[in-house]
Amino acid sequence: MICSILDNDLYKLTMQMAVLELFPQATAEYRFTNRGKQRFTEEFVEELRRIIKEDITELRLTEDEYTWLKAECPYFKPSYIEYLKNYRFDSSEVTVRLTKDADLDLTIEGPWHSSILWEIVLMATISELYFEIIETVWKDEKHGNESGYNNLLKEYEKLMISIAKELEHNSCGFSEFGTRRRRSFDIQDLVVGKLHKCKTFSGTSNVYLAKKYGVRPTGTIGHEWIMGNSALVGLRNANLFALENWTSVYKGNLGIALSDTFGSEPFFRNFNLKLSKLYDGVRHDSGEPLKFADRVVQHYKKMGINPLTKVIIFSDSLSAADAIHIKKQCEGRINCIFGIGTNLTNNHAFFMSSPPLNMVIKLHSIDDIPVVKLSDDEGKETGDKDAIRVANYIFGRKGLDDL
Repeated sequence: MICSILDNDLYKLTMQMAVLELFPQATAEYRFTNRGKQRFTEEFVEELRRIIKEDITELRLTEDEYTWLKAECPYFKPSYIEYLKNYRFDSSEVTVRLTKDADLDLTIEGPWHSSILWEIVLMATISELYFEIIETVWKDEKHGNESGYNNLLKEYEKLMISIAKELEHNSCGFSEFGTRRRRSFDIQDLVVGKLHKCKTFSGTSNVYLAKKYGVRPTGTIGHEWIMGNSALVGLRNANLFALENWTSVYKGNLGIALSDTFGSEPFFRNFNLKLSKLYDGVRHDSGEPLKFADRVVQHYKKMGINPLTKVIIFSDSLSAADAIHIKKQCEGRINCIFGIGTNLTNNHAFFMSSPPLNMVIKLHSIDDIPVVKLSDDEGKETGDKDAIRVANYIFGRKGLDDL
């Protein structure tokens, strides 16, 4: 299910290098949250444990991958690529069990620089395994044998070609961001294999597939980086500290600022003139996209910066139709490109009776200090309840007595 150590999203590798450089002694804890109604079985848990212990721990950077990273990802320092060459997943960092209500209780604990790579790998494994041994209705509906499965892939291929034509026709630039909730590796491989021929395709977050298809690996920074800085440096101005620290590591490379870790207003208060000029743009991952675009344009104009020299990357549960609509509204005001994930690798309209898992694995604490993600959507808040309450107060979002 995980075919390579590079079968992961780029931003996990970029953050790993930054953690190694600035916070090598930090320890981390991550927790799994199931936002959906799907439930699991003991058989599922046992197989997941086996994959963690026997399969994932065998992954290692090959000589070919090592050479490719050095040539195609110049922002990675030689010392980091050497570290990755010697890196092995440590199964002792992961604990997983079935709860009384048939949910997953999954935690990851270990050095931050080591445990950071588990998140995407585990989510992709959980998703594929779920659709292999628990939710099999889609198999019965779409295929009952090998020939039927091949027909399913052909149908999915036609869907991807249709989506690519629609995006290309509307000159809509996009990347594939679907590793974490893919139905299977085969599906994601098919998706990138077809979409990379589209003229407006700008890359994939999956490093292995970027190498396979000769396209650019895309991605920069995740909420985790800002959450970790909030514990290790300071909460109120965590966006500022995280963005400054990122530039100290990457010197202007990978310059997209993530805006919604604690809500967009605290972000804009910290996104000063220096950072606004230095960073190429911002990424939107929650909240109303067009309102956010207005806010970004207003911010750049206030800073005396032409918004047409900057870019917004939209990546919040997008379909091709969503991306095209947003692009039309931003035309002539600010540049935009789109990260489309689950809609490509686990399309709900295609698998009608078998929706994707609605799950996350989020950083829970650094050095035993609770961290939170507040977001511009309350439904996406994660973390210890008391820590969320305090963070909402510190950022002026709610009073301490507000529930």
